[in-house]
Amino acid sequence: MKTIDFDYHLPEELIANYPLDERSSSRLLVNKESISHRTFKDIVEFIDEGDLLILNNTSVIPARIFGKKESGGSIEVMLERFMENNEALVQIRSGRSPKIGSCLKLGNYDTTVIDRKNNFFIIKFNDDPLMIFNEIGHVPLPPYIKREDEEIDQERYATIYEDKSLQESVAAPTAGLHFDDELLKKLKNKGVQIGKVNLSVGAGTFQPVKVDNIDDHDIHSEYLEVKPEIIDLIESTKSAGKKVIAVGTTATRAIETAYLDTSYKGYKGYTKLFITPGYKYKAIDKLITNFHLPQSSLLMLVAAFIGYEKMKEIYKIAVDKKYRFLSYGDAMLLEKNEI
Repeated sequence: MKTIDFDYHLPEELIANYPLDERSSSRLLVNKESISHRTFKDIVEFIDEGDLLILNNTSVIPARIFGKKESGGSIEVMLERFMENNEALVQIRSGRSPKIGSCLKLGNYDTTVIDRKNNFFIIKFNDDPLMIFNEIGHVPLPPYIKREDEEIDQERYATIYEDKSLQESVAAPTAGLHFDDELLKKLKNKGVQIGKVNLSVGAGTFQPVKVDNIDDHDIHSEYLEVKPEIIDLIESTKSAGKKVIAVGTTATRAIETAYLDTSYKGYKGYTKLFITPGYKYKAIDKLITNFHLPQSSLLMLVAAFIGYEKMKEIYKIAVDKKYRFLSYGDAMLLEKNEI
C-alpha cells in the first residue's frame, strides 16, 4: 500500500491543545456492530467480567531541554533515549546543526556532541543525564501542540497508573490518559482483570511515514518488557472465552511483539514491529486508542486492526462529528476485524 492511502484532512481546530477538566469526560466513538457515540466513562458497559485490560505503565521523562550552542545560538534538545556512559540519543532543533565535537550549554550543565545518526545526535553528559532532565527538563508535549508546556501538563500528560521507577518514555501512552481512579475502580469491581506491560515510548512515534510505499518504511525502535505472567494471563483469558483489550497502540505493539515468540515466555528488548494492513493479530481482541495523525504508523496499525475501509469511514465520521484529535483528544473503542 502507499503512504498516501493513509492521508485524510485533519482540520487544525480539531487538534486538542489542552486536556478536558475531567479525564473520563472525553468522547468515545464505539465501533461494535455499528458505530455509536458515547462518553469515555461509559466504556465500563463494553468491557465484561473476566475480560483483560492491558495497560502500559511507563512514565514520561521531562525530555525537552532548552539551551545554547558555543556560538550563543539557541537550541532545543529532545531526548529519544538514554545510552551507556552518560550518553543520550537526542534530536536537536537549531538554526544550524551543531558540529561533532562542539559543546552545548544546557542550563548549568555542559554536554558534548560526539556523533550523529541520521536525524539524531549522540551527546555526552558529565553527570547522570536522567538527573539532569528531571532537574531542568520540560514536559515533552508533541510537536502538533502549538504552545509551551504548563503546570497542568505535569499531571495530565501522564497516566494515573504510571510507575515512576519506569521513567523511560519521551511521550505519554495517551489512550491511558482517559482513565481516572473512579473508572478503574468500577472496572475492577465489575471483575475486569488488569495487566500491565512496559513500553518506552520514543519521539519517533510522532514521525510521519515519509516513503511512498509503506513496506519501505524503517520504523522507529522502542524498548519493552512483557513479563511471562502477563502472557499466562492472556492465555487464561482467551481459554475462558473472554477478550483481551489493549489500552493504546503502545500496549498493542508490546503484546504483539511478545507473541512473535511462540514459546510464550514473555519478551524484554527492542522492537521494530511495524503493523500494517495484512498483519494478523495474535493476542489483542479490542483496542482503546486516540485519533492519530494522517500518514502515521499508528494509523496503519489501526487500519490493520479494523480493516482499511472501516478506518477511513471512522475517521471521516470523527472529523464530521468534530471529535477532538491526538494526544489530549477523544478516544475510540474498536473491535478487531475477524475477516
